[in-house]
Amino acid sequence: MDNRCRICDGMVKGAVDLGMQPRANAFPLPGETSDEFFFRLTVGMCDSCTMVQLLEDIPQEVRYHDGYPYHASGSAGHRRHFEGIAETFLEAELTGRDPFIAEIGSNDGVMLAKIAEAGVRHLGVEPSREVAELSMSRGVQVLPEFFDESTAERICAEHGHADVVFGANAIAHISHLASVLRGVERLLARDGVFVFEEPYLGSVVAQTAFDMLYDEHSFVFSVRAIQAAAERFGLELVRVEHVPLHGGSMRYTLARPGQRPVSPAVHEWRGLEDAGRLAEHATLEDFGRRARRIGDDLAGLLGDLRAKGHRVVGYGAPAKAATVTNYCGIGPDVVPFVCDSTPSKQGRVIAGTHIPVKSPKAFSDDYPDYALLFAWNHAEEIMAKERKFSERGGRWILYVPEVHIV
Repeated sequence: MDNRCRICDGMVKGAVDLGMQPRANAFPLPGETSDEFFFRLTVGMCDSCTMVQLLEDIPQEVRYHDGYPYHASGSAGHRRHFEGIAETFLEAELTGRDPFIAEIGSNDGVMLAKIAEAGVRHLGVEPSREVAELSMSRGVQVLPEFFDESTAERICAEHGHADVVFGANAIAHISHLASVLRGVERLLARDGVFVFEEPYLGSVVAQTAFDMLYDEHSFVFSVRAIQAAAERFGLELVRVEHVPLHGGSMRYTLARPGQRPVSPAVHEWRGLEDAGRLAEHATLEDFGRRARRIGDDLAGLLGDLRAKGHRVVGYGAPAKAATVTNYCGIGPDVVPFVCDSTPSKQGRVIAGTHIPVKSPKAFSDDYPDYALLFAWNHAEEIMAKERKFSERGGRWILYVPEVHIV
């Protein structure tokens, strides 16, 4: 399957096929599963700019609806992370006479709330009304729209240029990335910075984290691809920093050419990517083969445990749970339910496979023999919270970077 790159119009060749998949964050009610949306989840790499992307473009209105269930502040670790980012901006970038920061995909305001508390001018751009309203209740100013070039023009006219434009786990979700980058270039102050962090292609590939691929992840960024995209739209990649979120993310800092020194880390990471052949189709194709092996191993393990009479339930219902359960054919006959602490997901089902989502109380009320940890990137936090499960002989099943039992 071939397609055109959304950044440079080069040819994108498919390399990873995870079959038919639903909207990962749909979480329908049990009685509302008859008309679910499915698409072919195929991921490829551009022959020209090396950007890794979905071949099929899912309309943003389909993906980000008013009842969008993901809350960035749902994890204590995430709250600390984003509050730390806000403090860094306040100390290093928002120090002028009347600074202004805009956040693309501000979600429930976990980062901007701290900015608002400091009395700094700000604006979150968040199209999903439920989380936008939660953000507003925290004192955050929000524009409930999608960010693109025209939105940036209006923000600039009303608020002026931004000293900082920020995005976390949002920029790689936007299929019209070219318009976003044009908008950022328009909105950014002369010496301003565009800072964003997203799951890093190198980490996804190294860990065979195939469940990080789903409808919302239109792109999976690498340093090389972001450097090329920045140059194409009048910006320059000046800093990169690897951060542990989501199993390994990269924080990118873009600025206007010549306004900021380029960190040695940019060249170092480019060198690591070249040495690891991250920009080669063969690497992505090998990733696809390893994903198939993990899928087979996981399905086989669960089948064996079921045959032996062991009870397995799921723990955590992140979006990626939809990818792995649909890809591996894991349904409620194998995993009767998944527990998750997000109230808006409870009482619903994982899209496609229709595994019920319950509160964590269902887990502790009757501990299973095994817990399949879909939220593997929060393993340390979850296992510490559920220490009694392990003390009573419970075992954790993980599938990243390979299927194993803890």
